[in-house]
Amino acid sequence: MMQYADTQRQKKRTIAFVPTMGFLHKGHLSLMEAARKYADDLVVSIFVNPAQFGPNEDLATYPRALEKDLGLCRDMGASAVFTPEAGEIYPEGFQTYVELEKLPLHLCGLSRPVFFKGIATVVSKLFNIVKPHVAVFGQKDFQQLTLIKQMVKDLSFDINIIGVPIVREADGLAMSSRNKYLTDDQRANALVLHRALLTSQEMITKGISDPSEILIQARKILESCPDIKIDYVSICDPLTLDEVDCINGPVLMAIAVMLGTTRLIDNKVMEFRNEF
Repeated sequence: MMQYADTQRQKKRTIAFVPTMGFLHKGHLSLMEAARKYADDLVVSIFVNPAQFGPNEDLATYPRALEKDLGLCRDMGASAVFTPEAGEIYPEGFQTYVELEKLPLHLCGLSRPVFFKGIATVVSKLFNIVKPHVAVFGQKDFQQLTLIKQMVKDLSFDINIIGVPIVREADGLAMSSRNKYLTDDQRANALVLHRALLTSQEMITKGISDPSEILIQARKILESCPDIKIDYVSICDPLTLDEVDCINGPVLMAIAVMLGTTRLIDNKVMEFRNEF
């Protein structure tokens, strides 16, 4: 992979990079489509990163479909697909990790303490291996995108980070590889996440500026599904992820729940008094 990247750079060709954990869906394809606009060559990685999974999480059962994924990458015009083994990324004796101090202390980082250490480390390694000019990430993992932008700034990576909006099913469910785990009933119940976001935006559009009032209503919507266990519902600053006391500008509303044994996240940046 490094030799390929060096060759392309010597030819003065630019590289756009889309890192994934595979089991690709339309959301991933939208990242590839966007990436192709920014560079000559599209490189995709498929790597289920063990460093971001905590104890009792779904590393062993995370869905995989490599041959199908490779076909989709070909269809999207990828120039190369990087599919390393865990032992190549984390060889025996590996001991160097990348950690951010503040951004992981919010949202998903509170209940998944190793997650962002694993994300920052693997993305740093992938950047060094793939050597992209541009890297594209989805906004569904908004905290991850924010963290990577901060890391790139702090560590002086010469890479342009692009965020791409969430891709949703026709009924509003955010696309995710983990949706495969959902039963038919759970799939229907999962729509409460989008409904909570819609209702919250409507309240903000009507001029309600007290986050606590909006959060109470959002939680009622989520708790209307008995199979859901709320991890967090937060209204926060889109840059720092600190929770806000009053809504007087753009805010991020972020949700994470367990639906049965499946973790689902969703979010929306909401504008005060703007139409949804």
